[in-house]
Amino acid sequence: MKLLYITSLFVLLGSSGAFGQKVIDQVAAQVGENAILLSDIQAQKIQAAQAGMTLTPELDCNILEELLYQSLLINQAKLDSLSVTPQQVDAEMESRIRVIEDQIGGRDKMEAFYGQTIGQIKDKFRSVIYDQLLAQEMERTITADVQVTPREVETFYRGIPVDSLPLINMQMSFQQIVLYPEITFEDRKRAFNFLEGIRKDIVNNGKSFATQARIHSMDPGSKGDGGTVSASKGMMVKPFESTVFSLSPGQVSDVFETEYGYHIVMLEDRKGDDYTCRHILITPEFASNSIEEAAYRMDSCYQRLKANEITWEEAVLEYSNDEATRMNKGIITNPMTGEQLWDSKDLNEIDQQIYLLTNTMEPGDISQPNLYTNMFERKQGIRIARMMSKRDPHRANLTDDYSLIQRAAEGEKKQKIIDKWILSKIGSTYIRINSPYDECSFRNPWIKKQNY
Repeated sequence: MKLLYITSLFVLLGSSGAFGQKVIDQVAAQVGENAILLSDIQAQKIQAAQAGMTLTPELDCNILEELLYQSLLINQAKLDSLSVTPQQVDAEMESRIRVIEDQIGGRDKMEAFYGQTIGQIKDKFRSVIYDQLLAQEMERTITADVQVTPREVETFYRGIPVDSLPLINMQMSFQQIVLYPEITFEDRKRAFNFLEGIRKDIVNNGKSFATQARIHSMDPGSKGDGGTVSASKGMMVKPFESTVFSLSPGQVSDVFETEYGYHIVMLEDRKGDDYTCRHILITPEFASNSIEEAAYRMDSCYQRLKANEITWEEAVLEYSNDEATRMNKGIITNPMTGEQLWDSKDLNEIDQQIYLLTNTMEPGDISQPNLYTNMFERKQGIRIARMMSKRDPHRANLTDDYSLIQRAAEGEKKQKIIDKWILSKIGSTYIRINSPYDECSFRNPWIKKQNY
């Protein structure tokens, strides 16, 4: 049973009240001490409508069954003394809030839309997030030992009708040689001095911190919102956090360094372990001639590769200084799947630069050196890309798509384990389903085993 309910903060915050609909709340069902409210179902329906799903009576029943499953997980987790740390809850809360901020257009707009401050939103939903993470932990415990053998994978595949096998997009795998210019002492000093000048304009000349952040900060996640960061203790790197907790509201820090570069911070508000601040990040950048030197060196690498004076593996070790790929023959791993193969759709979304570079390449081809921006580490370099393999669109098969079929077979096996677990717990757990939901046709016998 898929726990769609626990994957999105939009469901939690997109309640009926937020959309101008008034619902007289009542208990739709109960599992142990956990009550499932009509508003819980309504919030799910709003989410479904936003996703373009057709609202039907059957959808209400499906939603309730997922909520029954979640409540059963939570009930058992408490009996088994499973727990989730406050740090996990805060990190999950902040992650979900950031998603909504990106959709709405900033933290201020989000607060205005919901009529609550970020602190109030966190206080209201902290216990809900805790229960959701607890349910996830219980589900992981139930399915932790599930594995599938090659024979089970083949049996699963043979049981799928041919016309039901999924269509697989074009898939490709890539290698890279990346040379990042070295950041020198002079480069760091230049960045430090630049930020120190910004600080003086704010502290001594009365310039707006928010405006300076929008103009100068190199943190793409906060600069559009005037450098605003709202977080809880334990979420940020230690130098940043220790500086924040040393400030009084309105106070601007001295320039300090983290692994991301140089920062200044102004504390806006702090309540216990939660805080809101503004910050400006300046990342040291190499001098303009450094990228030219890297380009010349990578052009030499390219010419040697084309002339077969050096193998690809030798070139990676000699020229690349990209820590993520240098010791793996330059192979670029798909961060969405953890595998070497890239679906063409994923590639376009995650690394559009290489998608455009290799669009017309065939296996074994290498690209000319090109300027490359590493979006994850926020640095530039020169890159040569090589296409390792290319698979045309096709229906899934055991030869080309074994890992995909293996995951599907494992998912089916996990579902059977979960279904068996649900059946084993229904009989020993207090469960009540109220009208009109007692007329639903559920996958599991929730009503048959009711306790009255």
